Amino acid sequence: MLRKIRIITAICLLSLVTMLFLDFTGTIHSYFGWLAKVQFIPAVLALNVGVVVGLLLLTFVFGRLYCSVICPLGIMQDVFAWFGKLGKKNKYKYSYSNNKKVLRIVALVLFVACMLIPGVGVVAHVIAPYSAFGRIAANLLAPIYLYANNGLAYLAERMDSYLFYSVDVWVKSISSLVIAVVTLIVLAILAWKNGRTWCNTVCPVGSILGFVAQYSIFKPVINTEKCNGCGLCSRKCKTACINSEQHEIDYSRCVTCFDCVETCNRGAMTYTRRKKTIVEAGPQDSSKRAFLTVAAMATVGTVVKAQEKKVDGGFAVIQDKKIPTRTVGPKPAGSVSVKHFSDHCTACQLCISVCPNKVLRPSNSLENLMQPEMQFEDGYCRPECTRCSEVCPTGAIQKITPAEKSSIQIGHAVWVKENCIVETDNVKCGTCARNCPVGAILLINKNGEDSDLKIPVVNTERCIGCGECEYICPARPLSAIYVEGNEVQREI
Repeated sequence: MLRKIRIITAICLLSLVTMLFLDFTGTIHSYFGWLAKVQFIPAVLALNVGVVVGLLLLTFVFGRLYCSVICPLGIMQDVFAWFGKLGKKNKYKYSYSNNKKVLRIVALVLFVACMLIPGVGVVAHVIAPYSAFGRIAANLLAPIYLYANNGLAYLAERMDSYLFYSVDVWVKSISSLVIAVVTLIVLAILAWKNGRTWCNTVCPVGSILGFVAQYSIFKPVINTEKCNGCGLCSRKCKTACINSEQHEIDYSRCVTCFDCVETCNRGAMTYTRRKKTIVEAGPQDSSKRAFLTVAAMATVGTVVKAQEKKVDGGFAVIQDKKIPTRTVGPKPAGSVSVKHFSDHCTACQLCISVCPNKVLRPSNSLENLMQPEMQFEDGYCRPECTRCSEVCPTGAIQKITPAEKSSIQIGHAVWVKENCIVETDNVKCGTCARNCPVGAILLINKNGEDSDLKIPVVNTERCIGCGECEYICPARPLSAIYVEGNEVQREI
């Protein structure tokens, strides 16, 4: 019964978390956006003490239930493992293996170090479980979902229905797509053959919660009087943590899936309060691991604390724009500063998935690989839109209101004289000034002459850096005006 409840709950949560990355209407986020904020790493980075303490208490009471019910990457591995057992006569294919303590410590220390060292955070982002799942959903599942939606929109249109509408499907980043594919393949192979290998060797959350789970109040226990040593529970265990011959269970690796409890046909395996008479797992050097785990969490906490379509008015073919070279890339309003954003963001790409204007996209630069960056070739950051701040689970983009966003300067526009068509073609324009939502761009006579030709002047104290001027500028291939970001965002 416990296993069935766990599976149903896990499938529901996995489906809802996946829909957070697929739903482009914002409906799912209105009701279930909190599911992204209860993931362990995002909660730590957001300094969400209540969630972190709650997850630790959950683990202390029930074991690593988080890994088998809440973590989407863990549940996805269970799905792969289940498919791996289909059609096989001997479905109980696992066997007990020793705890890879050294590998787990190295992976945890590597994760913390990469979070601390600028420029190598991509390693930590690849390892972080929620972020890894987010990239798989955003880069691999979202296009399939959007194509299906567009197919339904096509059929609905033929029936004079507006129940569905078409949306653009585009590859946001080749590098993120490749990393997502590689991650999916590795996880699928490991889970298909050996169950939860990733969780118990590489995953930093598994290592941290595994330490707490050793002392959990409720856990699977072996009744040595009823057990006949058949090994059925061991072969069923997806984490390979049950030594049926010695009647030992490594609780640091157990993910509380209840498979062993349901499998045992003698009632020797039960999920209850552990008694002292039950044989424990073999001796472990827990002091060293505890120190490293607690130190890792403290270090992460300290670091965190310190821390529409193209338009030209006609039907002419429009040359694609090139991305300008910026000294500082603008970050979404609510990011506080470039450093704050970089330190908190784990590149889960949820904000990219929900951005309605195609402004946010994964970075291809090595320093901030896969983290979202702002580009304005295909859209601009509308002052009334705060979707990214509403969904960010790590606090990299703090939640703001539309009124607050309109007064936050994320950067300022810079005019490039040699690109402006007023200078190069001697034609009237003024598109940037007419479309500026805050009136930060004025037009003055070219070269001070009394002429119909006017050039833009930017009031940098009033500009908020929304990028509408850069997006709307007709100059090609480089816009005659672009947004230069602020290192630290300020209120104007």
